[in-house]
Amino acid sequence: MKQALTRFIFLFILVGGGATAVYFSLYYTPDLPVYNPSDINIKLVDKSKRGIIRDHTVGNFSLTNQLGENITAKDFDNTIYVANFIFTTCEGICPAMTGNVASVYKEFINDDEIKFISHSVTPEIDSVPVLKAFAEKYGVEKHNKWHFTTGPRKHIYELARMHYFAAQDTGNGGPDDFLHTENLVLVDKQKRLRGFYDGTNYDQIDQLKEDIVQLKEEYE
Repeated sequence: MKQALTRFIFLFILVGGGATAVYFSLYYTPDLPVYNPSDINIKLVDKSKRGIIRDHTVGNFSLTNQLGENITAKDFDNTIYVANFIFTTCEGICPAMTGNVASVYKEFINDDEIKFISHSVTPEIDSVPVLKAFAEKYGVEKHNKWHFTTGPRKHIYELARMHYFAAQDTGNGGPDDFLHTENLVLVDKQKRLRGFYDGTNYDQIDQLKEDIVQLKEEYE
């Protein structure tokens, strides 16, 4: 009797454990990773940030968008957003990248939890009217959802290299410094970095769309 009971318990645990494993393999999706400076290619990380292994978030900023409005980090409170760096006279990667981001924007156009911000790396050229025309060229109607921003050059370059880690750490934002990157960065509601994507790659754009949906589910 005792031996039969032992066998029953063993089979119950075995079957139950197998069912749990099957359930998790079919239905469980792990959270997206949280990236800190120590997780990122060292070439993209400012020397002052290297070795930081936890608690990195995008800091405050103050920029001007295509409507002439002051935009700060508070405008992205309690939202998931995608950040990138562009310039309107770019004839290389920027048109493809901006067109791809536009497809993501259109997919989530009615979702108030999702926003976008594009930073001009040539702010001396990309004035407010220039950025507004550029936004409208890519079908942006909700200007409070996708901000195209200009501001102090050094401030923008610091954001790229010390906050988003979107471009190689060369130069200091001076007049001879130039930043050019295809990287898109996914930022969560705590302003943590949750994903990096090649904005010119269709497969990675599809992955970004999937990751936005998954990230939203983390907050449900």
